[in-house]
Amino acid sequence: MRKLSALVVLLSTYFFSAALQAQHSLTPLWMASDLPTPESVLFVADKKAPYLFVSLIDGEGSAADNKGGIARLAPDGAVLDKDWITGLNAPKGMAIVKNQLYVADITEVVVIDIKKQKILKKIPIPNAVFLNDVTANSTGIVFVSDTRTNKVYRIEKDEPTLYLENINNANGLKAIGSNLLVGAGSELLLFGPDKARLTLAKGFAQGIDGVEMAQRGEFIVSCWPGLIYYVYADGKIQLLIDSQADKINTADIGFDTATNTLFVPNFFKNSVTAYNLH
Repeated sequence: MRKLSALVVLLSTYFFSAALQAQHSLTPLWMASDLPTPESVLFVADKKAPYLFVSLIDGEGSAADNKGGIARLAPDGAVLDKDWITGLNAPKGMAIVKNQLYVADITEVVVIDIKKQKILKKIPIPNAVFLNDVTANSTGIVFVSDTRTNKVYRIEKDEPTLYLENINNANGLKAIGSNLLVGAGSELLLFGPDKARLTLAKGFAQGIDGVEMAQRGEFIVSCWPGLIYYVYADGKIQLLIDSQADKINTADIGFDTATNTLFVPNFFKNSVTAYNLH
């Protein structure tokens, strides 16, 4: 009888856990339009008034045409400043270190003073071809991926060095403590300070674009053609959105952990959509 009871408890725990893993969903909140080719959204938890940065390519993704820029939105989707920064080329991922915004822009990382709303410098990345996502850790070290050369670079005190190589289609990045998450094709990888490689999840139907942490050990992942997944701590993945048939791209996402709000740039639809994560 004791063995049977133990088995019942074990099975109950298993099915309860499985049920929990099936409960996540996304509810649309708002859509901001008239944003030319938005590639990345960065939520900024400003104590006085939180806001969003949105990188706008406004042209070809690899064209040095000075058409790109950064817009600033309110958390409710109101466009505060569509032309917050102009004169970039094809800006993509973004990260903040103190009062400076670091932006991937094809072959260089642009550094912007947020308070002065001014470009401070541009950091060329040696041999870069298609810089994509940017993240920064708590010590101010910046990482940037180069998708077409399968590399990740490290920037410390504005000096870039090669950090990782042979990372298939390296794209989405997320620094967590001393670890670095990398979206590499259909795999979500974790690299420790010793650069040891661990596969956290795999089986994504398209190449990973954006990576955000939903809660400790669990993540939200976007794939550019129109897929959004929830990644559980045990590596299981749950598809939340598939908008491929409607040709609604889901590029480099942003996330507000305080309100469980997901911000999704719809690349070819020139819009950003917000969802509440349940």
